[in-house]
Amino acid sequence: MRKELDKVYDPKQVEDRTYQFWLDGNYFHAKVDPKKEPYTIVIPPPNITGQLHMGHALDETLQDILIRWRRMQGRSALWLPGTDHASIATEAKIVEAMKKEGLTKEGIGREEFMKRAWAWKEKYGGRIVEQLKKLGSSCDWERERFTLDEGCSEAVKEVFVRLYEKGLIYRGERIINWCPHCKTSISDAEVEYEEQAGHFWHINYPIVGTDQYLQIATTRPETMLGDTAVAVHPEDERYQHLIGKKVLLPIVNKEIPIIADSYVEMEFGTGVVKITPAHDPNDFEVGLRHNLPVINVMNDDATINQNGGKFQGMDRYECRKAIVKELEELGLLVKVQEHNHNVGECYRCSTTVEPTISKQWFVKMEPLAKPAIQAVQKGETKFVPERFDKIYYHWMENIKDWCISRQLWWGHRIPAWYCDECGEVIVSKHTPGECPKCHSKKLTQDPDTLDTWFSSALWPFSTLGWPQQTPELKYFYPTNTLVTGYDIIFFWVARMIFSGIEHMGKSPFDTVLIHGLVRDAQGRKMSKSLGNGIDPLEICDQYGADALRFTLATGNAPGHDMRFSDDKVKASRNFANKLWNAARFIMMNLSDDVKEGELPQNLNIEDRWVLSKFNSLVKEVTDNLEKFELGIAVQKLYDFIWDILCDWYIELTKSRLSQGGETGLAAQKILVYVMSNTLKLLHPFMPFITEEIWQALPHEGESIMISQWPVYDENLCFEEEEEDFEKVMDAIRAVRNRRAEMNVPPSKKAHVYIVTQDKEVFQQGEPFFVRLASAASVEVGDSFQMDTAVQVVTDAARIFIPMDELIDKEKELARLAKEKESALKDIDMISRKLANEGFVAKAPAAVVQGEKAKLQRHKERLAKIEESIAAFK
Repeated sequence: MRKELDKVYDPKQVEDRTYQFWLDGNYFHAKVDPKKEPYTIVIPPPNITGQLHMGHALDETLQDILIRWRRMQGRSALWLPGTDHASIATEAKIVEAMKKEGLTKEGIGREEFMKRAWAWKEKYGGRIVEQLKKLGSSCDWERERFTLDEGCSEAVKEVFVRLYEKGLIYRGERIINWCPHCKTSISDAEVEYEEQAGHFWHINYPIVGTDQYLQIATTRPETMLGDTAVAVHPEDERYQHLIGKKVLLPIVNKEIPIIADSYVEMEFGTGVVKITPAHDPNDFEVGLRHNLPVINVMNDDATINQNGGKFQGMDRYECRKAIVKELEELGLLVKVQEHNHNVGECYRCSTTVEPTISKQWFVKMEPLAKPAIQAVQKGETKFVPERFDKIYYHWMENIKDWCISRQLWWGHRIPAWYCDECGEVIVSKHTPGECPKCHSKKLTQDPDTLDTWFSSALWPFSTLGWPQQTPELKYFYPTNTLVTGYDIIFFWVARMIFSGIEHMGKSPFDTVLIHGLVRDAQGRKMSKSLGNGIDPLEICDQYGADALRFTLATGNAPGHDMRFSDDKVKASRNFANKLWNAARFIMMNLSDDVKEGELPQNLNIEDRWVLSKFNSLVKEVTDNLEKFELGIAVQKLYDFIWDILCDWYIELTKSRLSQGGETGLAAQKILVYVMSNTLKLLHPFMPFITEEIWQALPHEGESIMISQWPVYDENLCFEEEEEDFEKVMDAIRAVRNRRAEMNVPPSKKAHVYIVTQDKEVFQQGEPFFVRLASAASVEVGDSFQMDTAVQVVTDAARIFIPMDELIDKEKELARLAKEKESALKDIDMISRKLANEGFVAKAPAAVVQGEKAKLQRHKERLAKIEESIAAFK
């Protein structure tokens, strides 16, 4: 017995039930099948701390569209899901929870802390996965991975050891970015720069043995406590005589050398710079060239340490104020200039980052970056849109060594041990029993963990079983499409590319589809501070997941930001309702013997038109998806369903359906064929409603999501008939528009006379003028004579409608006269207001402009009224 559709579509009654139906059918699972071509997407793993936001919703919707489409095309489509352990964010949450209990990490110890961390992950880590399911995400949940699971952890250790043995991972002292709040190092890519209002403090450094000074300018006076030199350019004639002499470092009262280095810009400021190797990356390089001491003056929390003398214990900004005050008292503060400059902030907590000398683990990037650049240059991996490859090249060509160690406990612990006796460093996948150098068994593992991005860089192959050579790895790698936002190219995309090439010999994906941000209705970035964030789950609850997905796909263009508003979601919900009502109409007029995919032998002109239109739609939507033009594809589907199928073809068939017989049965078959196949095209975008309707229509197979994607059929290409029928449609539209302009109600019928060279075409279309253009009757001929008639002209026809059949001339003239009088009054009133000099001078410009616009609208209205009056004379 055929399933009936409810009177009103209620997503709440459909979505959870349908998703469970898909899970029960195991339709999301992708198998290794040599007979099928694979198609793979690995999900950008959301943090286990994450709560679904609109950026996630967009990212997952785009991936699901692609994976559902490829699955329907018959490919073994794997969408591999998983979550990221998110070292900094997760540890911060656990520490915060412990703080409420009066506990600290150090107090409970590493082992107990890790127990708590895993318990936290089990409790909260699956939340975002359940939220993804609410969107309809068709991930292969059987293959779900976690960056800290056993397999991924094995891959991380393998990679670390391999790179270390190749000399591409090393441990050394370098300037790193230190977050005083998170109390860990972070990589260059994790620093976000924001322009802030600051100052340049100009300070005199006394030249030893003279009464002269060298003036330097700095934005961070507190770092002068760690100065070990001042530098000038070797070709700067102003200072050549001072090179090799010394200055007295103010407050610290220590002599430091004046050195020459081409790093100094002669034209900038005074041409003299202070050199603080422990707290500035450029100064560090200068220090290496000149063998300068490196003095770190800060603790991990950005307070001054013992090297800061009397300032020890002060916060860095408190110290800054104290130093500036003392310099002023000593008469060494020359001036203070306001200065806007970019300040680095931690991408996690927005704390100002402190460049600090530190012993850390690094990846040597230049040898890894070169083949990764070539992979994009050769087209092995392409960016969509293409312009993002320039950002990629810029970052990769200027890349610095990657600091991969983090001062955290939650994460992959660095597989390095230190011999307590001789200091030997042992890097191994397994815990060593003794030191290979002195055979001591007193070994201590490095306490640090690896940067979260180190493990996620391996995601496309570690999730498929590497370093084991699994059948899945061989079949599904390289993956096909990576879908991600443009803000993550450095963090993740670049690192996956060079990791894939280094360890697998191939780039991990052929295409990187870059999408923009979802902004609010005013175009602002969604943020907690603005309070303009929108919860996708609330939207799903209110309007349905399909409405949210359709909204995110509509108007979406690769690389471009999009605006989100309630009005857009409402429009998507209305579209779903339109589709539902159309399906219900079809089913209410359906015979039991109509089957899916069945077409009648005898086709009317309107049948050929809709089939030809649908056939073109198949080709265009498929082409758009191939080019990742998802927004264009969904707009074409919207236009076809709303305009072609609902507003035209269903209306055209109503008389045939009521008439019954062979013509009625033919209409039924075409309606089922077009609706069923259109649902397939729409399914990747709106999976829930399409499944529900498809199950109710005549169909073969278990689920729409594993049905065959429609393909272009040369036999359904009726270009000539399509063109002919659109001549009839143009004429019907023109008549309807003219009647609307004249305020003629649809209930008032009138005879229609058509002069055209396409007589046969318009004769076939006569019933449609009666049904859709309120025609009492239709005559098609070479010419017609009548005294007063409304004329409507299209490219293919001239249409005459007797005037007296449309309106009562006297009544209409009286009505138009009243409208004209009203328009003239409005024009007079606004004209007098704009002629008032006082009003124009005092009113805001926007108000004056608004009045001018109103005046123009009333003048245009008057012109139309006068045209209508003239038509009666």
